[in-house]
Amino acid sequence: MKSKDNILKIAKDSFVNQGNAILNLHKYLTIDFENAINKINSLSGRVIVSGIGKSAIIGSKIVATLNSTGTPSIFMHAAEAIHGDLGIIQNDDIIILLSKSGNTPEIKNLVPFIKQRNISIISITSEPNSYLAKNSDYLLNSRIEEEACLNNLAPTTSTTAQLVIGDAIAICLSKINGFNENDFAKHHPGGILGKKLYLKVDEIINKNLKPQLFESDDFKTIIDVISKNLLGAAVVVKDNKPIGIITDGDIRRVFSNESNFNNILAKDLMSKNPFIIDSKTLASEALSIMNKNKITQIVVTKNGDYFGLIHLHNILNEGLS
Repeated sequence: MKSKDNILKIAKDSFVNQGNAILNLHKYLTIDFENAINKINSLSGRVIVSGIGKSAIIGSKIVATLNSTGTPSIFMHAAEAIHGDLGIIQNDDIIILLSKSGNTPEIKNLVPFIKQRNISIISITSEPNSYLAKNSDYLLNSRIEEEACLNNLAPTTSTTAQLVIGDAIAICLSKINGFNENDFAKHHPGGILGKKLYLKVDEIINKNLKPQLFESDDFKTIIDVISKNLLGAAVVVKDNKPIGIITDGDIRRVFSNESNFNNILAKDLMSKNPFIIDSKTLASEALSIMNKNKITQIVVTKNGDYFGLIHLHNILNEGLS
């Protein structure tokens, strides 16, 4: 049984090993990387990524990153390629082959068929003298000193290096193509990422709850409106424009400091110049405003007119934080 200290040391050694390998990758960058990026960027086709074993898993992740950042890509398993999946590749595509050794049998079997079709090959390998490296058009050297595996056998640091190079390819292509937040939202319409980039206030505001008061409303009316709408506040409106807000905190302060409520009107109690956002404001931006100003409600307008009141919980319930 290993002691806790030994376990922590093994973990730290793994981090250091892989971290140093990543930091050293820039030493092996050559003009081939730049040329490969320019080649991909000039294509009308797709990027095909292929590998075997752990490299195949990394290849799948690289494909996912490329697709999500605007470069059409598809994964092809190296073992399945020579059993029919070669049909995936079209004449205007390019292929990225991943192999630590560059001499994997499946890769060596695949390369000649790719070259017969005049498809350019980008290799990501740790061995620049390997079969794959010598038969590729662009060599991306993923050299490492040793695996983080204690036996220097299991692909650990080598697959991390492959992944980092794949990320660098995706980042460079997205930068060249001017890929922005709006493009990202189109590729990520679901989940929290998508919501942060496209979900607007008018899509989550409860239109059935629109707490509204007028300057002359008395104290009982104020309490009734705030209680009925369950948003902890009500907006004071004049000519359909928001001019103030009264929160349940304001009500509590009145109860603490006043004994006669008969003469209290909305105009006396309201906080003037409340925070106001347009109904097309992103929910994530509304949340940022609330957090920055330490408020739990914010007034929403549409074309300048009072539209409703959105509560912090409306946004949090969408999974944004």
